[in-house]
Amino acid sequence: MSPAEPVKFYQVGSFAAGNRLVPAELRTVQADAARTNSLTSGHRACQGCGEALGARYVLDAAMRATDGKLIAVNATGCLEVFTTPYPETSWRIPWMHSLFGNAPAVATGVAAALEARGRSEVRVVAQAGDGGTVDIGFGALSGMFERDDDVLFVCYDNQAYMNTGVQRSGATPPAARTATTEALGPEPGNPFGQGKNMPALAMAHGLGYVATATVAELHDLEAKVVRAMELRGARYLHVFVPCPLGWASEPADTIRIARLAKESGLFPVFEAERGEVTRVSPIRHRVPVEDYLGLQGRYRHLFGADGSVARPDIVGRIQALADANIARYGLLEP
Repeated sequence: MSPAEPVKFYQVGSFAAGNRLVPAELRTVQADAARTNSLTSGHRACQGCGEALGARYVLDAAMRATDGKLIAVNATGCLEVFTTPYPETSWRIPWMHSLFGNAPAVATGVAAALEARGRSEVRVVAQAGDGGTVDIGFGALSGMFERDDDVLFVCYDNQAYMNTGVQRSGATPPAARTATTEALGPEPGNPFGQGKNMPALAMAHGLGYVATATVAELHDLEAKVVRAMELRGARYLHVFVPCPLGWASEPADTIRIARLAKESGLFPVFEAERGEVTRVSPIRHRVPVEDYLGLQGRYRHLFGADGSVARPDIVGRIQALADANIARYGLLEP
């Protein structure tokens, strides 16, 4: 289903969307019994893992878009570790493991080898967590962007180094507790004013396509993968994937948290081409940031025992960040 297709609400008074009777060719890849099932059962991901969901959605959509002619390059990190416990694997596609910081370079080499062999119909997707994208792999990724190599790079952003003990990354948001940003002092958690806005950095490279998405909106995520695979050159997709372990949230709340990140304005969902935003996914039901923060133990120090806001000063600063996103991207416009 196109993300621009009108949605019919079959249950009046709820936020449940319908369109269950759309033609088969417009339905989600996950509704197709013939899907690739790129990431199959047997992996060791935690219950409610947003990264496992995101990778499954992304690669199944990419496989359908390329008629099964796809090679995936995977940086070291959670996704690699929980899917390939030696000597087993949960991948059902051509898949290559790289080091933590060189997935963009390895993917570039794969794409160059395919071009040299005249196999331009085979496409390349590289994937990493936020640590392997915004920190350790940033130099290699920037080089891939600058050269405009024919690779779609996907960042599954769970906002910390989850595989090695929940340490802070360049994508960790302000005030979040991690193993290296403890909830102590007058400004507990991760300091404000640090980190990197990776989608904005990708846009600054002038890429042909940059997009953000969440695991709460499956049609939108799949449509962006399909759009990316229609293009050539360097492309970037940033997927918001909650981590119940690192965020101290309930596994059953993963989709809800992802939806609230967007609906609060903390995670803007948009598409951009050549550095300019071309489409945004507007907020359907705006919520205050405390609705999002309150479901996660990593922000528990901001709330009282009864769930009320105990640090309105810090929550207010986070709300200001969400408000700025809403204004910058026009997230409340129809």
